[in-house]
Amino acid sequence: MSAGSHPAQPEEALVTNGETAATAEKESMNGDANNEELLEGARRQVEFYFADPNLPFDKFMWTLHTANAEHWVPIKTITSFKRMREYTEKGHDFILRALRGSTELEVDEKGENIRRRTEVAPPKGNFERSVYAKGFGNEEPGMQKQLEEFFEKYGKVNAVRMRRMDGSKEFKGSVFVEFATMSSVETFLNADPKPTWNGEELLTMSKGAYCDMKIKEKGLKGKAAELRKEKISRKGFNAFRDMEDASKGKANGKKREKPEVYLEFMGSKIRVYDDDDTAGYVKEEDIPFIKGATLKFTGCGGDANFTEMKAPLRERFARVPYIQFSKGDDHGLVGFDKALTEDEIAYVKEILKTVNSNEVEWTVPDEEEERAFQVDRANFAARSALSRSQLRNGSSSRGGRGGGRGGGRGGGRGGRQSGRGNGHRDKFKPKDKDTSPSKPIGEEQSGEKRKRAVEPDGGPDVGVRGASVPTIAVAKKAKTDES
Repeated sequence: MSAGSHPAQPEEALVTNGETAATAEKESMNGDANNEELLEGARRQVEFYFADPNLPFDKFMWTLHTANAEHWVPIKTITSFKRMREYTEKGHDFILRALRGSTELEVDEKGENIRRRTEVAPPKGNFERSVYAKGFGNEEPGMQKQLEEFFEKYGKVNAVRMRRMDGSKEFKGSVFVEFATMSSVETFLNADPKPTWNGEELLTMSKGAYCDMKIKEKGLKGKAAELRKEKISRKGFNAFRDMEDASKGKANGKKREKPEVYLEFMGSKIRVYDDDDTAGYVKEEDIPFIKGATLKFTGCGGDANFTEMKAPLRERFARVPYIQFSKGDDHGLVGFDKALTEDEIAYVKEILKTVNSNEVEWTVPDEEEERAFQVDRANFAARSALSRSQLRNGSSSRGGRGGGRGGGRGGGRGGRQSGRGNGHRDKFKPKDKDTSPSKPIGEEQSGEKRKRAVEPDGGPDVGVRGASVPTIAVAKKAKTDES
């Protein structure tokens, strides 16, 4: 071997080094691809938080967005969200790189805050572009992302909202999905074969069809059906609705605050709202869901006497149960102020074997029926609480609306002596015993006749500030509880 020469590399070593270099290059390319995928994921997630389909309907995000006049939102707040964890682990510089690549968002010079590039616009046709799908089973880690990817197969998705139980927040196994276009809605609903999840066919329909189905199940018609559909479509926080309501108040020259009325309902204190369209209601997300606090009776023959039903129940239950029944139906619901024990259910079955002289069957309603019942029950209680507030303020009308709504309930308790459409503007003068705060709602004088009873769970309202008088909502068709 001559001086300065190097021993020849074995052929095997040359092949190995070549494979190592190729492998390293391949891994580098894969790493870049994965990195780009993560950057896009982070960018899309933050863009969703600020997007028209989410921002004005997410109370926390809207609070951040409106916290300052320039609408800057701290990036560190956004990266603290649960769905940002996998991206936050990559570090702040990674997040900045992702956000600076967005055409919808802008980052400030210091890299500390972020905001939209355009003004928020009210979404148009979002209800029509929404679908309902059921059959997703129990929630699993990462399911939100899996659902988004599932629906993206049918078209661009604005939002996938996993429907959850009130209180427990347990996933219902169903979702509302808002597509970006009607064509995507049609593609999804007309898919052949039908969409499946884990091999099981999904129940699918438009959100409008879902509302109609629920309205039909409840037997609602006319105005009651319209209000129910509106409630489903307007459920939850809506910045545009709140701004519109505020604008209406200003246009009407309202200088004083509306009274703040609170309802004690099934162990929770709930704010009661009223507006020009619906007087005396609570937000559905504020209503606690108490599972197992309702019993259903079937076989009553189309009628039920509340007084006869309540008499034996008073002996066992501290609060008088709330009964909902529509004349002509063969069934009704009885609501209690807490979840019932097996002994209490057995007591009801034993003490109330008959209703309207007919032997009835007592069952526990399914969760969806019980939830809807508790929502109706809370809203009825809200109207009663608002009526009591009106009486305590010594007024029964909202300005010039007089007997049209305020005075049309005959004092709000004793019937409709001066009904809605007769134009009377006489103020009713309830007796002291009827307006005493210490008297529990629902405990009326015997012999009083009325179409709608006062919700016994109502309790005295508190926190009244101001003197404006709420409108009293029109009674619905269903016959309800009376003492």
